Amino acid sequence: MDLEARAHSNHPEALRLWLRMLTCTQLIEKQVRSGLREEFNTTLPRFDLLSQLERTPQGMKMTELSRRMMVTSGNITPVTDQLVKEGLIERISLPDDRRAWLIRLTAQGRAHFKKMAKRHEAWIVQAFETLSSQEVNNLHALLGRVKQHSKSSAESP
Repeated sequence: MDLEARAHSNHPEALRLWLRMLTCTQLIEKQVRSGLREEFNTTLPRFDLLSQLERTPQGMKMTELSRRMMVTSGNITPVTDQLVKEGLIERISLPDDRRAWLIRLTAQGRAHFKKMAKRHEAWIVQAFETLSSQEVNNLHALLGRVKQHSKSSAESP
């Protein structure tokens, strides 16, 4: 039973919408995880880590990487270790801080990520293919309003 099945007609419409969004997110994420595993023998956390590094070609410290991924450094250290072994990323020591490392994609890692990102994009596009372009734009705009309201509500004392 998915999250949406928990809602009843007597629940507020907003709650039913929230559960539908969560269900859709989980279903799409499941498809992405499956595609990454089947086509690239990798996981979503590995893809996410490579994605963060691809956006920052100069690399970043582990603390920044873990902050962006919203996990602890301890959670990404094993992933990082494996990606270094595979030659997809590299650790560079920082002369001004011997305890910190700069993590960045290697050329091999960048090429590999580019292939995965192209497929990832296709899976996401496919997930929304039943919607027209206008419907996608409308949904994006509506969710943008919800996002802005939620951000401003969270920032208010």
